[in-house]
Amino acid sequence: MRADDCHLTEDLDDFLAGAAAFLRSRPALHTTQLTTVEKLRTEGSAAHGSGPVLFGRLERAGEVTAAFYRLPGRGLSVTALTPEQADTLAARLLSLGHTVPYVSADLDTAAAFAEAWQRRAGTTAGVRVRLCLHRLGTLTPQQPLPEGRGRRLGERDHEHLMRWCREFAADVGENVTIDATTWSNTRFAEKSYTFWETPDGTPVSMAGVNPMVGGQIRVDPVYTPAHLRGRGYAGAVTVEVSRAALAAGATDVVLFTNAANPTSNALYRRLGYVPIADFAVYDFA
Repeated sequence: MRADDCHLTEDLDDFLAGAAAFLRSRPALHTTQLTTVEKLRTEGSAAHGSGPVLFGRLERAGEVTAAFYRLPGRGLSVTALTPEQADTLAARLLSLGHTVPYVSADLDTAAAFAEAWQRRAGTTAGVRVRLCLHRLGTLTPQQPLPEGRGRRLGERDHEHLMRWCREFAADVGENVTIDATTWSNTRFAEKSYTFWETPDGTPVSMAGVNPMVGGQIRVDPVYTPAHLRGRGYAGAVTVEVSRAALAAGATDVVLFTNAANPTSNALYRRLGYVPIADFAVYDFA
């Protein structure tokens, strides 16, 4: 692929004019790009920190074959690439003086870009985490459901929500500050949330969902405090938000799991979620 088939811009409208249809053509696999770009479109680049956002697309014979972005101070998020495309992209970014602290992509793409970046930039790379993307097939509620009910969160629940998001972030190793002053700039802010509550109204688990974009809704995060796990609460609240997503008209309901966590992978598959792709994040030294 020629270098001039790699189009870079810091203008979101320019990026969307070329890449929006491509991203929406595979909404489940492009869930991360769709939701991030939608947040940038509705809230502006300040929603992801100070500084410009780098957008790009790869084309072949005038047809978009891949799209990517890099948020200020963060790594590269990219759709599926061939090894040749990964090498072209790495070379173009380096030639323009861009740095990439990490790459997040499907497993083969992440590995191909990591190899190209190491070779061209002289860095080392290591896998931070491997993820599995699941898409809802036939929703199969667990039986029996734990006692209680789902409830959409309101304003009065905000302090509780932030506390649980802090605990979730700590559990999964996310380095993020979550409080009243930083909340709006975190990835948790644009979501809607549901609690699973016991019959006396005590919240015991929560699930968030991203706004629907391109027909897809992503469930994220799902969190149960450690001392309440193993009682079916996470499954119950996941079913609750999955039903709501289908009722809202979503054609694809998706979620990511940590590939190294057999408990969560088994849970979501019992509920009807089917693995469709493996993903990875590579950090560069």
